[in-house]
Amino acid sequence: PLTPMTDANLVRVLQAQVRGRVGLVDNDVVNAGALAITACFADLRRNGVRFAVCDTTSTKQLDDLAEACAELPLVTAGSGLALGLPAAYEQRGWVTLDAQAASALPAVGGRAAVLAGSSSNATNTQVQHWIQSGRPAYRVEPQRLALGEPVAQQALDWAAHRNEVLIYATASANEVRQAQVAIGVERSGQLVEQCLARIAVALVRSGVRRVVVAGGETSGAVVLALSVSQLRIGPTIDPGVPWTQAHNRPLLLALKSGNFGRADFFGRALSMTQ
Repeated sequence: PLTPMTDANLVRVLQAQVRGRVGLVDNDVVNAGALAITACFADLRRNGVRFAVCDTTSTKQLDDLAEACAELPLVTAGSGLALGLPAAYEQRGWVTLDAQAASALPAVGGRAAVLAGSSSNATNTQVQHWIQSGRPAYRVEPQRLALGEPVAQQALDWAAHRNEVLIYATASANEVRQAQVAIGVERSGQLVEQCLARIAVALVRSGVRRVVVAGGETSGAVVLALSVSQLRIGPTIDPGVPWTQAHNRPLLLALKSGNFGRADFFGRALSMTQ
């Protein structure tokens, strides 16, 4: 779903995007523990449900949800679920945990860039914090992209001799609506994602080795454009957002959903790497 959201019911939101029925594991079930969650999964399967949205309001519930999912052959979910999976795997003897050694990533040197495509409240705050701290920032406007202006090249020319930059399409909710009305919701998002992905590729080619990306759709576009097929998970920046390393490459990536991270996330993330 793209910001701004207009429906708070995630079952309906997901149902519109997938083939197969979507069901709900509500908070009362999750609160009853791992066995209750497992039983609910079984009931949903028997009723032809292929996807489940799970309501959680605490870390304890996330741990129980992870325990219920630990035996599944494939798990895809928000990062909250991943918090409990290592302990569940360790209990089964599948892994031995050494968090400090596992999270260490190599120093890669090079320049750094932040690419922000999300217009969530958190990312808006992070962009403003970066700008107010006096750091260099360049704005990408969807309307200029729609007119065919060479925005990506202009951004790259601006960034060429700077060690740390923010290139952003982040805007207020009103500005987003205006762009979506003028260009169309889908085209507006695609133009921004494609532009930031092109910028990411060119920046990495020019020596940028540390990249922070804000926005789920933008992160997907950047990873795809950079041909990254595997990531090594590194240290946590903020809950749910770690640094990662592209497999066998001197490239560090921090990929975050729009609403994740504190106001100083961008600068703090870059200060953790070298």
